[in-house]
Parts: sequence; C-alpha cells; structure tokens
Amino acid sequence: MADKTPGIESVRRANLGALLRLVHREGPRSRSALTAETGLNRSTIADLVTALAERGLVDEHGPDPTKRVGRPSPVVTANHDIVAIGINPEVDAIEIGAVGLGRQTRARARIDLADVPTVRDAVAIATDVITTWLRDELAGCRLIGAGVAVPGLVRASDGLVRLAPHLDWRDEDIATPLADALEMPVTVDNDASLGAQAEYLFGAAREHRDVVYLNGGASGIGGGLIMDGTIIRGTGGYAGEWGQTRPGIANESHRRTHDGVFEDEVGRARLLAAAELVGGDDAALAAALTVGSGPTAHEEIARQRRVLAATISNAVNVLNPSMVVLGGFLGILRDQDPEGFDADVRERSLAVAAEDLQIASAALGQDRLLIGAAEAAFARLLADPLG
Repeated sequence: MADKTPGIESVRRANLGALLRLVHREGPRSRSALTAETGLNRSTIADLVTALAERGLVDEHGPDPTKRVGRPSPVVTANHDIVAIGINPEVDAIEIGAVGLGRQTRARARIDLADVPTVRDAVAIATDVITTWLRDELAGCRLIGAGVAVPGLVRASDGLVRLAPHLDWRDEDIATPLADALEMPVTVDNDASLGAQAEYLFGAAREHRDVVYLNGGASGIGGGLIMDGTIIRGTGGYAGEWGQTRPGIANESHRRTHDGVFEDEVGRARLLAAAELVGGDDAALAAALTVGSGPTAHEEIARQRRVLAATISNAVNVLNPSMVVLGGFLGILRDQDPEGFDADVRERSLAVAAEDLQIASAALGQDRLLIGAAEAAFARLLADPLG
C-alpha cells in the first residue's frame, strides 16, 4: 500500500495556510466562524489553530461576551508581533513601514532626500531605520521578510530592476544587498502592482474581481491590472505601465512635444509647482491644493483631470473593469470633485462598458504601497506556515 503520509501532510499545510490567511486578511474569527468559512470540521479547526498558536502565528482569546446563545467559541487573532517590512524608494524620499499580521501598521517613516537615491543609498537608509525600530517600536517582534515597491520595470522571475528611469536604476539587484544587510528574505516588485494587490485585498477594490489601478507618484504613473481575481503581469512582469501610453489629447499643450506620454501630461511635480510647494508627501499636496490653490493651480488641476479622465475611459472601453482605483496624486485630482470627475469618465466611455463601473481613490491612502510590499513579504508564510 502506498504511503499516504506526504499527501495528508500537504493537505494539512494547505489548510494551515488557508486559516492563517483568513485571520490575517479578514480579521479575528471565532473557531465556529472558521469552521463555517472553511468547511472543515471542529476537531480539524482545533488542531490547526493549536498548530498555528504553537508557532506564535495566532493568539486565542476568550469568546465574544455579547454571544448569548450556544456554546462559547474562542476568538482567533493574527499575532501582530509577526512583522513584514515594506519599502518604497522614490526620487524625493524613501518610505518604510512595518506591518504586522492582521495588517496592523507597527511603524512608519518617510526619509526625505535632496538627491535621487542609488541602490546603495536605499539599502543603507532602510537598514538604519529598521535597525533602530528593532531596538524601539519593534522590540520583541519577529521579522519574517521585506518587500520593496520599485517605481519601474521589475522582472517577475527574479526581482531584478530592469529599468526605473526616474531613479536611474538599470539592471539593478536591490534584493541581494538588502537581504544580506537585514538577514531576511527580500521580495522586489513594481510599486503599482503591489498597490493594486493591496487595494484588492484590503482597500477600495475588496468586493471586485476586475480592477484597474493607477498609481501616481513622484516618479510618474504606473498601474496594476486584476482580471477575474488574477493579477495580470505580462510575459516578463512589465504589464501596467500606464504612464508610457500616449493619450493623444486634442488641443492640449504637450509638456514634452517629442513624445507626449501620459505621465508628461499628468504629473505630481507640476501640481507641486502650481501649489507653490517645493516638496512634501501627498497629504501636504492635497492640503495645499484644497486650501490655497489660486487660478494657476485650478487651471492645472482641471487640465490634468481632463487627461486622466480620457485615459481611464480608454481603459474602461478596452478592459471593462467594475472598479478603477486611483492612488497617490491621481486620487488627489479626483477628490477635488469626485462626482464631476466620475461623470466625465462615464461621458467619455462607451455606455455599456461603464454601466457597472465604480471609481474610487485608494482607501489605504499613503500606506497602500507599503502594505502591498509587506504582503508580498508575507506570501511565503501565508502559503505554508510550517515552511
């Protein structure tokens, strides 16, 4: 008779992963709720919860005191002291976040820069911040990995940064030196792809399976695409470079007449200039545009909104998503007048393609890329908690 043990063990590992993903992504769950949601029996759930608790991945607490009927069921919670690091290097700053299981942000830092960072700069700054956290905010935590959200083309097979033009990174390996410095696994991916997954799992696109995500950052505009619940990457992993499309806007003044790509027409730097800011994060930009914007700023906002609406309508007509999510300064543009912006997109789109369309600004705000990067770092643990 064939040995069934390896098959049984693989099923158990898969069930452990499913259970951990539930409490991580959906929040605390009673044992009875886990039984109902997974279809597993009570004794199996008890065994799985015990195994996860023994590895320090979940905690169990007393039953909900408001539960009045039936047998009390302990509540299972992800252990927030199991932490992944998210890192987003940009042309003007490096943002770093520590995210615990259950998506609790444990620490966050933005290091503003005078010069565009090299890979060595990014590794040194991130290592210094994380080392300090381990003595303070993250003392006693278990770090399981780091994810890096890069504004550029990242090869899916190995995380090599093929081209991050605004950072001037070409065929750069940031994963190896960062992993050596931090002594933990490092995952690297495109920033907008990670933002798309974060909004799909935890944010504005949670109830949707067909999603277009556009991310506006200091380096330009990228995007992520989720179709039927699956992230679309393309042959090499480079899909979603919305910023390099050519919108072909009539009667608009191209900012670079030799190419006129989308991110030349719609850009954060021009909004900062219109708001008379020399730098700052998205919160500072949003506040400046809302409170102190004069005629020049209003004109620039209106122009960029028109180009953005035209580009989104193209995506709606080609891909027929149920949700379009705008992150970074693109969300700020929409938030100036959400109803008017959404109506403009619908007017430019085919009526039948837009009839079920929703548009939203990123619900995770400035944490979207860091949460996406941390989720990539959690992936191995969530797939196989015993690995």
